[in-house]
Amino acid sequence: MAEARPSFSDYNRTVIDEIRANNGKLTSGWFANADLLILHTRGAKSGHERLAPVVYTRDGNRIVIVASKGGAPENPSWFTNLSANPDVTVEAGGETFQAHATVVADRAERDRLYAQHATRYPGFLDYEKKTDRVIPVVVLERVV
Repeated sequence: MAEARPSFSDYNRTVIDEIRANNGKLTSGWFANADLLILHTRGAKSGHERLAPVVYTRDGNRIVIVASKGGAPENPSWFTNLSANPDVTVEAGGETFQAHATVVADRAERDRLYAQHATRYPGFLDYEKKTDRVIPVVVLERVV
């Protein structure tokens, strides 16, 4: 009998646990030593809290995240949730804070931030090649 594979949420739970245990870092895998945050969103339909590990970069005081879903034809569910409910909670670098998410609408700014993100994480260049959609870029700004 084949061993059951963990569900995506089981995988995310493992990643979230490791991020929390290692101050925002994974010790192995595709995003080992990347800057990762845990994004808390509210479900667009359910209103329930959802958690997602997301790689990020910084642009000044802003946190930049990219809704790549590995180049899939559709956006990740966290992006749908964030679009419906842009006030989020972020766990990053050992701290938890409230933030407001804004999808970058200006194409030149989106392209600049995406290129900056892909410079740090070159796999994101491949994601753009895998899909016909324009991969959304989101900035998170701390709410004081």
